[in-house]
Amino acid sequence: MLKLDFFIELCYPVKNEIKEVSGVNIHESGEMYLETIYILSKKSNAVRSIDVCEYMGYSKPSVSRAMSILKQGGYVSVDNDGHLSLTDIGLEIAEKIYERHNILTKILTALGVDEATAADDACRIEHVISEESFNAMKKHLLDKTSQ
Repeated sequence: MLKLDFFIELCYPVKNEIKEVSGVNIHESGEMYLETIYILSKKSNAVRSIDVCEYMGYSKPSVSRAMSILKQGGYVSVDNDGHLSLTDIGLEIAEKIYERHNILTKILTALGVDEATAADDACRIEHVISEESFNAMKKHLLDKTSQ
């Protein structure tokens, strides 16, 4: 199933949808790909584009184009066997998005949202929430769990 809007966002970002992460501008869809590679790499040392396709439900051409853009941007490297790995900046962004996803999911489930809905909503929120708001929510969660 081709998710054209994701592909268009990655290739033709709208100015106000790009945000700066660690001094680097990256688009939401780029963050999603980096997070996916990060998640897959936690399960297996050999992550390939086809694995990303299957995990995200995107077509091979869409993922191939995205990997090319991320590679050119210095976020991903591809070895001779076609295995994907995150560069230092790619890893930093992926870990940040992954942390946001987990924290937001925990907060939403603590509020009574079912786990599937919480995870879906966290996936959307993680890309748009400000650093200030996220840090306040994270601090609140950590304060509550340490009591």
